[in-house]
Amino acid sequence: MNLYIDNHKFHYEMENLCRAFLFTEDVAVIHEYDTLEKPYILTSVHDEVRVELCTDEVRDALSAPLCDDNELCMGQLLYRLLSKAYDRELPWGILTGVRPIKLFSRLCDRDGEEAARRLFRDTLYVSGEKTALAKQVRDNQAAILSRSDKRSFSLYVSIPFCPTRCNYCSFVSQTVEKAKKLIEQYIPLLLSEIRYTAELTKELDLRLESVYIGGGTPTTLSAQQLDILLSEIEADFDLSTCAEFTVEAGRPDTVTAEKLQTLKSHRVTRISINPQTFSDSVLEHIGRKHTSQQTIDAYRLARELGFDNINMDLIAGLTTDTPKSFEKTIDIVRELDPESVTVHTLAVKRSARLNSSDAVREHGYTAAMLAYAAKELTAGGYEPYYLYRQSKMLSNLENIGWAKPGFFSPYNVYIMEETHSILACGAGAVTKLRDTGSDYLERIFNFKYPYEYISRFDEMIQRKERVKSFYGEYNE
Repeated sequence: MNLYIDNHKFHYEMENLCRAFLFTEDVAVIHEYDTLEKPYILTSVHDEVRVELCTDEVRDALSAPLCDDNELCMGQLLYRLLSKAYDRELPWGILTGVRPIKLFSRLCDRDGEEAARRLFRDTLYVSGEKTALAKQVRDNQAAILSRSDKRSFSLYVSIPFCPTRCNYCSFVSQTVEKAKKLIEQYIPLLLSEIRYTAELTKELDLRLESVYIGGGTPTTLSAQQLDILLSEIEADFDLSTCAEFTVEAGRPDTVTAEKLQTLKSHRVTRISINPQTFSDSVLEHIGRKHTSQQTIDAYRLARELGFDNINMDLIAGLTTDTPKSFEKTIDIVRELDPESVTVHTLAVKRSARLNSSDAVREHGYTAAMLAYAAKELTAGGYEPYYLYRQSKMLSNLENIGWAKPGFFSPYNVYIMEETHSILACGAGAVTKLRDTGSDYLERIFNFKYPYEYISRFDEMIQRKERVKSFYGEYNE
């Protein structure tokens, strides 16, 4: 589909809205043109706001007078045009952003909850179900957010290595087989960056709220390397105010008793053991090298060693998965009874190998998978406490973090709602500096790939000097 942009700057939002309806088609965004080539969508702002759809089967157009918010108007027109042409409504309406709960909260604070609910339903075309979900998530994260102020920060540490690369993955991660030598060079530099970051926080008198070690798969490191990393963090930072210390032990095939005992001997309060699915055939198809039984064994081992706050990640919509096999996955999770479960909807990214596969199709049953998960997890005492969205998600849905009361992850709430700064260390990590007096955010990007991180480390550290000057300008 050709998406023509005529005299406006709303191309990003209109492209994402088109992709939500036209998931299996390529969308080419065209700013300069002489003629319109079918199939096309024309979006224009001149004497009026106008959208037009032209294919071999359909030709239709909608327009509206110019107004104070032509972007919103164009989104509404395009949504109604595509919804009619493709006989489909999107659960999140015209919202294309990652953080709908942040928007909902801002509207509630400004206009009151009932007005926010009306705007979601009537103006943004969000379904009643998703509007109610937004309210529930906002209510559940309120207590955590109340603890965040201008001195608050959280620490993220990136371990960008995995045993294998899943075919849906778009994260910056390298397989251990290809990057074993890099790990040996990476760890000392990571420790140095952690020390430097800690010095900044002490000088600025910041208060650590949560620590999250992710990736990649942190447990691709050896027990000795994990011990060195955790010891460094404990030596450098004041953890007395830290409400959560999470380490992703994501891949069950990287979990050993020695590594778990190492985590347990430090200040780690929460781990994540991620099956993604309990279907062995689906695991094989997506490039995982572990079995469902290995996940169960790793989980039970963690329990035996005393871990009482375990998360599990699942993905709905994986290729070759079915509603029946996904229901089996949920049922097994219910039996295992972890403290939290994150249910992701598959998002097919350009950098993921799965993107080019002929097997990728938008499955109409993805929504049914999430509905079953919501029903069963609610019955199991879980509540939704954080939520985010990504582009090119199957069925235009969302990722939801479910947890039992008392086990909501502060880091997940902070990173999604962006209420305080996240200081990040490691390859691919992004530091987010937050001015608590406004919505202003500033990002400092570390180099993406481990080899860049290693070869240009000093240059990257110089970038982080901005943390100090930022706090001189903001948050005083």
